[in-house]
Amino acid sequence: MPIPDYQTLLRPLLVFASSGEERRVRDAYDVLADAFELSEQERQTLVPSGQQYLLNNRATWAVSYLRKAGLLESRGRGIIAITSRGRDALATAERIDLAYLMRFEEFRDFRRQAASGRSASGADSLIQKVYAASDESLTPQETLEVAWRAMRADLESDLIDKMRQINPARFEQLVIDVLITMGYGGDRHDAGRTVGRSGDGGIDGIINEDPLGLDTIYLQAKRWEGSVGRPDVQKFAGALQGKRARKGVFITTSTFTKEAVEYVTLIDTRIVLIDGQQLARLMMDHNVGVSVASTFEIKRIDSDYFLDD
Repeated sequence: MPIPDYQTLLRPLLVFASSGEERRVRDAYDVLADAFELSEQERQTLVPSGQQYLLNNRATWAVSYLRKAGLLESRGRGIIAITSRGRDALATAERIDLAYLMRFEEFRDFRRQAASGRSASGADSLIQKVYAASDESLTPQETLEVAWRAMRADLESDLIDKMRQINPARFEQLVIDVLITMGYGGDRHDAGRTVGRSGDGGIDGIINEDPLGLDTIYLQAKRWEGSVGRPDVQKFAGALQGKRARKGVFITTSTFTKEAVEYVTLIDTRIVLIDGQQLARLMMDHNVGVSVASTFEIKRIDSDYFLDD
């Protein structure tokens, strides 16, 4: 039989998730293939890029939709659990499809943001546009570009999660690695060093601003989940004054409050604030903690080639 579309997979995925407290998404692939009696050839069918099996890809999108509607919840990378809303859906809904998911306010808001092109920052904002692409009149190139942005945003989210899991000392070294890769300090041997010890005065790292070490930048690295407020940034500014430093970079895996952002514009010391999203993007742009999985080329006609001599 044909490989089912993502809407057809919604209910079977809920049934799969309901069979245990937590389930791995990748374990659902064979279960779905067996349930729909797919042939070996159908199981091996790939998406156009050739990077993933088509059934697995559609199942992944279906899981994302169910999470957006609150029928599933994430328990970690690739781990899902059914919610009370999901169990209610299994018990009462004759068909679980896109129309059914639209009953839920969270999902309607998600689709509305995608359709309007207006959304908040972060991975969800870009992924929303990809979800909407199947319902909107986008050219193939536009769809590809949106998909690329969504995959990048998904990786951004994964990087933030990974950074929140490592220990503080490792995170401080990660920050140094990013800045060195960006060109600060030149040689890695003596370009930057982490401090990260009790009594460091609010300074977690030090890095040369230039290869000659003519100026120094002091770092504060916070592996937090809650927002960083003005008091923490103010404390860092005080630590910089104690070092007679003119420049500092405050980096966190979370976000900065509005008051913190406003504060750094009011003081003489130059402090740059980098939140989790910005840090993840810098890591991707400079290949820190990531590697290239696939490369795509978009080509067009070379009109000059076809000109008569």
